[in-house]
Amino acid sequence: MTLLTLPAPVRTLTVTEPEITDYRDAARASLPAARPGQASPVHTFVLAHTLAEQTVAALTAPEPGPVSVVHLGQDIRTTRPVRPGEQVTAALDVRGIRKEARGARIALRVRLTGEDGPDPFAELTISALLVGATLLEAYGDIAGGPAAPAPRGAGTPHSAVHQLTTDWISTYAQASGDLNPIHLDEQAARAAGFDTVIAHGMSVVALAVEEAVDRFAGGDTTAVRGLGCRFSGPVPPGIPLEITLQPDADARVVRFTCKTPKGAAVKSGWIELDQPGGDRP
Repeated sequence: MTLLTLPAPVRTLTVTEPEITDYRDAARASLPAARPGQASPVHTFVLAHTLAEQTVAALTAPEPGPVSVVHLGQDIRTTRPVRPGEQVTAALDVRGIRKEARGARIALRVRLTGEDGPDPFAELTISALLVGATLLEAYGDIAGGPAAPAPRGAGTPHSAVHQLTTDWISTYAQASGDLNPIHLDEQAARAAGFDTVIAHGMSVVALAVEEAVDRFAGGDTTAVRGLGCRFSGPVPPGIPLEITLQPDADARVVRFTCKTPKGAAVKSGWIELDQPGGDRP
């Protein structure tokens, strides 16, 4: 299947309050309870993920051998969190494909529209490597989303250490709907080259965002206007995960990294927050 024959990737779903609560509670399992009814900014990825998976599956269906997907990076721009009970339409387009030695690098853009009208409340750029893909042809531009906002000066850094458990990972899997066996089954994880199950990359990002929102936005997720990161290593359960937050002087741009004793897990992370006292939905 080629881009010319790929069906228009669109999905409409209604987001329930329990789904929003369960996802944010899963991300905050090691933190105090969140404000009721407020969605995580990273919940937008949950709404885009199924459509992205379906698109990749359709594009790689003709491949003669197995294809595995490695999530390389994520950018999210948003004007507000998703709302409980809201009907959301996700529309995807393939921004670009580039052939590489191990397969093909792909960039997908997903726009989410809701009850506000035709303008999207969130736009996501998903970067991934399709290991083993041999038939896809080069196309478009694989560059990520718009550049991260430039920080202004430097504020006081903040560091937090968490230790993810297998129960934490399993709870996140159920809340996010991402049931990839490498997160849930040790045998499957070892077959994929890991020593044990590993945490979802976006669960680590969601935790970092929650730390930043608590620290610099009073726990209010409506302050988040964007976030991005690049993934660089797995996070297994039972070892320390250090999240370092570096705000700028006004705490409007917060850079973050996540690392374990084995090395960096998430790098080049950034979160953009609304101006203090600015208009929020």
